[in-house]
Amino acid sequence: MTTARAMGPAVLAVAALLALAGCKDDAVRPTTMVTAADTADQVLTQMEHLITSDGVRRTKVLADTAYLYEASQLARLKIVTVTFFDSYGNISSTVTADSGLYEMRTGSMKSWGHVVAKTPDGRTLRSAELMYDSRQQKISSDQPFTFDRVGQHLEGNAFVSDPDFRNVVAQQPRGGETATPGKPGGAFLLPGQ
Repeated sequence: MTTARAMGPAVLAVAALLALAGCKDDAVRPTTMVTAADTADQVLTQMEHLITSDGVRRTKVLADTAYLYEASQLARLKIVTVTFFDSYGNISSTVTADSGLYEMRTGSMKSWGHVVAKTPDGRTLRSAELMYDSRQQKISSDQPFTFDRVGQHLEGNAFVSDPDFRNVVAQQPRGGETATPGKPGGAFLLPGQ
């Protein structure tokens, strides 16, 4: 009998281990991916956001889809068009891009993916990425870009400009005059070329 009593705790320990081993969870779990749409506080389609100053429209932001995050005051945008207006409410430039990140608190924005900025008089800037700082009223990119206007072509590795593209400052600029029909063409070299 003492042998059975001595074996009792050992049998209980083995039974407990077998029971614990039987509790192992081998169920197949689906993989989950958290996407922008899953974590956004709001998802808007065909979003339009107007920014005014003293009753004059300054900026209009359009997006095919917008994911709004209230805590950070950010909006992640898809298929974006941003229109800038001058102090009289006239269009000064329009920027289109595949995606953007709009900071609701400051009005600043970053756009990327086939970014094209155009002015009503035909000036065009192209880059992979574009940043707009509303406080400083500056548009910039640290990516290569091209800038064209009638009779001139400019390329560079980065730039800073006003929203109207009147004052473009380029890093490592390359470019010159292009031939204008009916006008003798003569290329000029920029510093650092």
